[in-house]
Amino acid sequence: MESGHLASNTTIIEEMTTAGRGVLALLTGDKTAARYFDFSQRGLVGSFIAVLALTAIGALVSGLVGAGGGSVFEAVASNVILFATQIGVTAIVLRQFKRSDGFIHYLVADNWATFWASLVFLALSFAGLGSLVLIATTVVGLWLQVSIARSIVTLAPAQIVILLIAQAAGVLIGLFVVMGMFPISPADLEAAGLSNPPV
Repeated sequence: MESGHLASNTTIIEEMTTAGRGVLALLTGDKTAARYFDFSQRGLVGSFIAVLALTAIGALVSGLVGAGGGSVFEAVASNVILFATQIGVTAIVLRQFKRSDGFIHYLVADNWATFWASLVFLALSFAGLGSLVLIATTVVGLWLQVSIARSIVTLAPAQIVILLIAQAAGVLIGLFVVMGMFPISPADLEAAGLSNPPV
């Protein structure tokens, strides 16, 4: 497994820019994409800071424009829960594959992929391309997961399929937890046009 490591005096902006090139490499299927990511403890912390900052910004923006309903806390908590279930399942699967050595590599690449993809999709939403965002998010997100598993963690094709299925199950579990913690109110149902379903 290739191991990326940036200089200790690299700024967060430089790290973010380099990781952006790594995400582009993942999108193009470049098997040397790992060289753009910093897999040290410092790099791991930096990738988490980027994701948390973007999550907070996204929640604040949603609150300002009134999208999705609920509070900023609910939006952030929901994202954290979904992220935690996905990462937890990933750790379990990699352990079963005896590839726990790839977990930190996966986390760093996944965090930066999430950061850059979310940034682009947020920009698309503001550009009035909301109808395309959901489709793009699904397709690009799935491809990035495959690329990370193949190019960064170097899993075999069958292992990648198992990992993706397990992650999907983890997200479903996370959704159930979120819905249990933050039930959908009648006002939200009415806003979505679901309060009086057709007979």
